[in-house]
Amino acid sequence: MTAPQVQMFGLKKSAATRAAERFFKERRVKVQFVDLAQRPIAKGELTRFIQKFGLNALLDLDSKAYERSNLAYLRTTEAGIIARIMETPELLRLPLVRGGKVLTVGEDPEGWTQMLAE
Repeated sequence: MTAPQVQMFGLKKSAATRAAERFFKERRVKVQFVDLAQRPIAKGELTRFIQKFGLNALLDLDSKAYERSNLAYLRTTEAGIIARIMETPELLRLPLVRGGKVLTVGEDPEGWTQMLAE
């Protein structure tokens, strides 16, 4: 059996991202961390999360970035919102975590546990 491994998209300064890192580290799970401040999430990867949760579920509606973006008031297409996310990852509910076929958004210890059970 191979050691469990997850891929995590987040920001170093995000408390939820740090909580996820801690969760996996405590369970000796190898984390492939993609710092969205350094590298935007790949469109295909983002699409995978959108297909599972819907675009609105990925947006952090309480974040300052969301407030500043005026997305709540703009009439824009899904593609327009995705373009904004690529530029401003703070719009996302972080971290986005993928382990095997399980995807989670935001701080989700139950989802992470399920990921490790797969």
